[in-house]
Amino acid sequence: MKQRKLGRTGLEVTEICLGTMTWGVQNTEADAHEQIDYALDAGINFMDTAEVYAIPSSPDTYGKTETYIGSWFKKTGKRDKFILASKISGGGTNWIREGRRPDRQSVREAVEGSLKRLQTDYIDLYQVHYASRGHYHFGTAWKYAPENQDTADVLDNIADTLQGLDDMVREGKIRHVGLSNETAWGIGQWLKLAEQGGLPRVASVQNEYSLIQRVFDLDLAELSHHEDVGLLAYSSLASGVLTGKYLGGQVPPGTRATVQPGGLWRNNDYSAPAVQAYIDLAARHGLDIAQMAIAFALSRPFMTAVIIGATTMEQLKTDIAAADLTLSDEVISEINAIYRAYPRPL
Repeated sequence: MKQRKLGRTGLEVTEICLGTMTWGVQNTEADAHEQIDYALDAGINFMDTAEVYAIPSSPDTYGKTETYIGSWFKKTGKRDKFILASKISGGGTNWIREGRRPDRQSVREAVEGSLKRLQTDYIDLYQVHYASRGHYHFGTAWKYAPENQDTADVLDNIADTLQGLDDMVREGKIRHVGLSNETAWGIGQWLKLAEQGGLPRVASVQNEYSLIQRVFDLDLAELSHHEDVGLLAYSSLASGVLTGKYLGGQVPPGTRATVQPGGLWRNNDYSAPAVQAYIDLAARHGLDIAQMAIAFALSRPFMTAVIIGATTMEQLKTDIAAADLTLSDEVISEINAIYRAYPRPL
């Protein structure tokens, strides 16, 4: 398993990161432990979670995923085998600190809660889950309205949150800082304010990236290159949509669409033709569509790691094996041709 640098932290993480958000809804604690065991045996040293997991989120599922990871750490004593990432909620969820957005105090509350559930003394990479000011992620791009943001308030909140993250670094409770579901301007402000205040520097950003979601190719890629803020890509299979299992209105039993009705926004009339084109391309070249999609993401120059999520061991094994696949120039060329035909299906 290849490793890549995590920003300027000095850490090296495997290019495949074990995602965990289904643990607690679609997966049991035993399933979670089996997945961690397999990932470790496969050479993976990077695992990502969040306080809000499992997904779909609810008061009953809040913190469950971290609890399952914590019980694995306690059972095995192998906390040192993983570079562990978690996240503070970006706000707006009423059962998480009454919906408050991150600030200096809530960072402490969130970190200490996660540490207790994870049964560990530290988190290697602690990320802000999404921009509380509004953003274009989670399928909201068509309604994105940055002109409604209050610049002074945004900057004050970033600075205050950075102070909270600095508190946690100084106390040894977190080691490094990252963002998630951010924009190029937003990342730039976090970097600028950190430099001005001698506060923790952003190491990475966790945004969506897939064959049908390539926003990162533009301004974010430029920022990533110049500032050493690598991408941790989530949903590189577009929540399973890229496998074709939802084409034609299908809803296979046990899939995400069955536990989150109406929440699978990546499956729509605009994405379906693009998905079919990529499936046909994979078939022509004798490739597994899931592995082709992950291998493409791994080929991008700004990629630090692809976060994979699986509900079955078969899926997990397929996804991890994508790290051994190198796409030919012909396949890459055909992918880019499809992208020109369907540039923004989401």
